[in-house]
Amino acid sequence: MSGDVDVPAGDGWIGELRRGEVLRIVDLHGNQAVDTLLFDAHDYANRYSAVDTLREQGNAYLTAGSVLRALDGEALVTIVADDCGRHDTVGGACSQESNVVRYGEHTRHMHACRNTFLAQALAWGRGLEKRDLSANVNFFMNVPMTPDGGLTFEDGISAPGKALELRADRDTLVLISNCPQLNNPCNGYDPTPVRLVVRAP
Repeated sequence: MSGDVDVPAGDGWIGELRRGEVLRIVDLHGNQAVDTLLFDAHDYANRYSAVDTLREQGNAYLTAGSVLRALDGEALVTIVADDCGRHDTVGGACSQESNVVRYGEHTRHMHACRNTFLAQALAWGRGLEKRDLSANVNFFMNVPMTPDGGLTFEDGISAPGKALELRADRDTLVLISNCPQLNNPCNGYDPTPVRLVVRAP
């Protein structure tokens, strides 16, 4: 990737980071969820593991210093800078099916992150398929845990211009859905663009 890329709301991006490269994700207008999948660039079956990540760091949220791990237990990327302070990796990505369950049959036609993930994966080719779409990170998304272990979707804690940076600890394929969700406050009911910037080590 060369230069800055603005990803419109509801659209996606896919690309490889070489070891040591840094991806900066900028929440241009604030309160925008950026759903993200991560894969070992040389073995897509060795993808991001929320379970291993949370177990090793002993915290349910992600922030600066969090090491995002693959299924082999080793680092994929590390969050090396974070203006927001907390990101979700438990709430999952929205889908047409989950929209119906949560918000009613009238939402079935609405675009969702799973659609974007699949479209980007199939366009990428190289063996990436629907079955490879598993646990994801929701950057800038506020998903507080309730005392009884439930999840709630709340207004974001980000703001215009806030950003985070991911350093690739190995060659990593990054797949992003700039969330189109209109039915809960994760995007302030008004999805907006984000900016991606890759810089060399």
